Amino acid sequence: MTVTRRELTRADLTPLSRAALARTPTTVTRIRGGSKKGVYRLTFDDGPVPTAVAYVWSPEEDLWDAGPGDPRDPFSHASGLTLFTAAADRLAAAGVRAPRLLHADPTHTHLPADVALVEDLPGGTLEDLLDGDPAAAPEALDRMAALLATLHTCTGPRFGKVAVVDNGGSSYGSSCEQLVVERALSDLDELPARDPRAAAAHPQLTAAISTLAARVQPRPGPATLIHGELGPDHVRVTPDGDLALIDIEGLMYFDPEWEHVFLNLRFGHHYDALRTDGLDEDRLRLYRLATHLSLVAGPLRLLDVGDFHDPEFMRGIAEHNLRQALSIVERSVQRT
Repeated sequence: MTVTRRELTRADLTPLSRAALARTPTTVTRIRGGSKKGVYRLTFDDGPVPTAVAYVWSPEEDLWDAGPGDPRDPFSHASGLTLFTAAADRLAAAGVRAPRLLHADPTHTHLPADVALVEDLPGGTLEDLLDGDPAAAPEALDRMAALLATLHTCTGPRFGKVAVVDNGGSSYGSSCEQLVVERALSDLDELPARDPRAAAAHPQLTAAISTLAARVQPRPGPATLIHGELGPDHVRVTPDGDLALIDIEGLMYFDPEWEHVFLNLRFGHHYDALRTDGLDEDRLRLYRLATHLSLVAGPLRLLDVGDFHDPEFMRGIAEHNLRQALSIVERSVQRT
């Protein structure tokens, strides 16, 4: 099933704006890039707040065509108002900035979907800054390292999505590493039908997952608060240089190694400024392979069901990560 998104209009979003701010937007513009929710900037001619951003969680806005996820699965579809509000509350308590919630409507009063109106953070993303302003990069990375230190100092009593754990619930699975292994094997099983290289290497990739998992020792104690998909595109930079996290619905308590593998992949050579001591190298190796497999299966799955605006970009992500996963197997074979 291919999902085609109908872009919401000023008329669609005016009732929400009137209820939240008692104001009518002069323009409404879709912000491109999101794949799980619609994101729209509302502009106003009058009043103290010139712009705001609407989040719309509806099937028509979700390119994954995944339907509601089971929040007890930490890796289930991270989309929805409940996950967003729980994450926003937890980040606020932790002292980590995110767009301030202005109004939430879970009743579908103004649109046939869960919606929220949030603060619009002017300025670009951290990715924009790192690519376009090298002179400002060191200070921004220092701030990012400080943000990570604040985030990762926070812990929860169990692993799982914040919306579950902070409400006293528990997640499926016995450990973070067990969940990662199950997800990696599931992602791997999707690939042979999509690429002959993955089909040929399926036994070796399966064995590599098993070997890496066997080296991971149990970890007692609390789980770390992590964003879950923290690339520089998910960090906004305000005009005063402050940083704020966006796309926070996947916030969860989990192993910090899961976060750092993704940070390393997405920040590239800038990751050196974000490294931290005390990470488990065996977990990093397992989670790195699992992340590569996820970043093959996920983009290809998205292209099957969605109308993502840049399919070649997604195919490039899948190709790069398949090569990385295969290189891990090749290096393992060479060492033996």
